[in-house]
Amino acid sequence: MAALAARHGLTVSGARPTLGAYVRQLWGRRHFITAFATAKLTAQYSQAKLGQVWQVMTPLLNATVYYFIFGVLLDTRRGVEDFVPFLVTGVFIWTFTSSSITAGMRAISGNIQLVRALHFPRASLPVALALQQVQQLLFSLAALFLILLVFGQYPQPSWLLAVPALALQALFNTGVSMAVARLTARTPDIAQLMPFVLRTWMYSSGVMWSLDSLLAGDRVPHAVLVALEYNPAALYIDLMRYALIDSFTGAHLPPHVWAAAAGWALVCGVAGFVYFWKAEETYGRG
Repeated sequence: MAALAARHGLTVSGARPTLGAYVRQLWGRRHFITAFATAKLTAQYSQAKLGQVWQVMTPLLNATVYYFIFGVLLDTRRGVEDFVPFLVTGVFIWTFTSSSITAGMRAISGNIQLVRALHFPRASLPVALALQQVQQLLFSLAALFLILLVFGQYPQPSWLLAVPALALQALFNTGVSMAVARLTARTPDIAQLMPFVLRTWMYSSGVMWSLDSLLAGDRVPHAVLVALEYNPAALYIDLMRYALIDSFTGAHLPPHVWAAAAGWALVCGVAGFVYFWKAEETYGRG
């Protein structure tokens, strides 16, 4: 039967294309990806009376809660200059990563009818959802910049460094989101475990407390210190704090930060895409 099909030019329905062909197919769906991301963003809070205001209110409320618990009750603000800009920047940048990964978990399972009904490169879905988080980030950045102004952080040339920092983070987020999309499509139980993984990752990323005192001490093993120092979420948060906050801009940024942030973005972006592509034939089946 295989020889007969080959003789008449028949191919397996839904067969995985080559990587180059897959990239070209994905580029050909770029308008769909953009429209899908925008539609998801618009519909996200359509049932709420405040609508799109929640795109800004959610990270602000998180920052307020963290300030009360960590800044006031646990007093992690001690020794941290510009603590409110420090905290809000950390929360907004962490939310960008965590929301992208959370959205990736639902990329296939949340659109299973679309996957089964139409033939298109399945990577369109996690890429579109990652783009949705980039669009949502723009609303959050408007609120972040306003908060920075209120607390005496005024625009300066270093703010331009936020653009490449966010571009690297977006590439990293997309790669991880695609890897998670494949994992949860095959093993849905991973979605139940992921909130605990994200919470642990957040606490180890210096979102609401400074890692400097820990890194400078001898309280944890050297391997843990290296892991914390090269933690991708912490790297992207540090880059944004360095770009936007005066007390960080004037400090010396360790030379490994930009290189490590770029390395994480490239490795995870490419590896996540290839890992997702390798299972292209399996999505929506079984």
